[in-house]
Amino acid sequence: MCPVQTTVLLAEAPFTGADHPFTLTEVELDDPRPDEVLVRVIATGLCHTDLTVPTMLPAEMFPTVMGHEGTGVVEAVGADVTGIEVGDHVVMSFRSCRACSTCTAGDVGYCEQSLLLNYMGMRPDGSTTIRRGGETVFGSFFGQSSFARHALAYADNCVVVPKDLDLALLAPFGCGFQTGAGTVLNVLRAGPDDSLVVYGAGAVGLAAVAAACGAGVGTVIAVDPVPARRRLAEEYGARALDPTADEPGTAPVPDQVKELTGGGASYAIDTTAIPAVVQQAQHSLRMRGTLVALGLGAPEYPIDAIDLLQSGKVIRSSVEGDADPRTMVPELIRRRSEGAFDVDHLVTRYPFERIADAIEDAAKGLVVKPVLTW
Repeated sequence: MCPVQTTVLLAEAPFTGADHPFTLTEVELDDPRPDEVLVRVIATGLCHTDLTVPTMLPAEMFPTVMGHEGTGVVEAVGADVTGIEVGDHVVMSFRSCRACSTCTAGDVGYCEQSLLLNYMGMRPDGSTTIRRGGETVFGSFFGQSSFARHALAYADNCVVVPKDLDLALLAPFGCGFQTGAGTVLNVLRAGPDDSLVVYGAGAVGLAAVAAACGAGVGTVIAVDPVPARRRLAEEYGARALDPTADEPGTAPVPDQVKELTGGGASYAIDTTAIPAVVQQAQHSLRMRGTLVALGLGAPEYPIDAIDLLQSGKVIRSSVEGDADPRTMVPELIRRRSEGAFDVDHLVTRYPFERIADAIEDAAKGLVVKPVLTW
């Protein structure tokens, strides 16, 4: 068998995430091994993680191919793969070994092999899957590296979906939408008697708002400086607060949350990774409330220890909304079909060659969820 000739968006060192950090490049991709699946990529969501992780990589791990919210059509299946056939439409998500103690307990997002399977730029045996001429290109990001026309994935991170669904709209279900919705549905399990405040109404935050409103959570509040994103939250039925409002008499955001929730929110979610905002989220909680920090970026968060120790509050994180893609992606598709997870309008499509525009528009708050398409 011959390597697959394909096109990728290549990230080179030094990677700053500014200007145009990716270039369209022709490469060779390995044919699938017995445990691998070759997917012709139709669409890939652009996630903040795709821009943050490369800034943390050592120079030795470049050039590299990012992309971890891929969807596509299966073109080849390794001999050991079951449950996936050529021609299937799939959503690609994160990898897990499915064999360690946390995986067998159902907590696949906390797989003991997660770092190796998702972030090291190579297969678990140390081999790489992509070459540019004679040069090694790192990939296997989230077991897919789907900033590409073709991606090698695995049975554990491919979810077969109905062929009549728009794969561009489903791309964010592999990570961003799954994380926001999963945090509400799996981690917090909020209901009609609860209140939730979401800091940051981007893709993850609005997915949380959509899931919460669709699940009938009693009071849902979104905090974001961008008027268009506040309007989107309000369309779901949430209350929206502007953290930049400075009119005379305007109370601090945590006080506004307490006013709207009768003393503080049951739950808070932070998607901003801004330390001061995380502390605001903590202060927005009622006694024994729970804050889930989802944002990636800041190395440290300041916690108000006095408030924490006197209130019984819980501050925790979540990987992918504690979701198992095999069950969560179909569940979100079901909720979407029933009108309880209305997120299609959050997606804006860009051709792959316009990734720089997608990055810029998302940074300016002009779009919520860019999805790159071939």
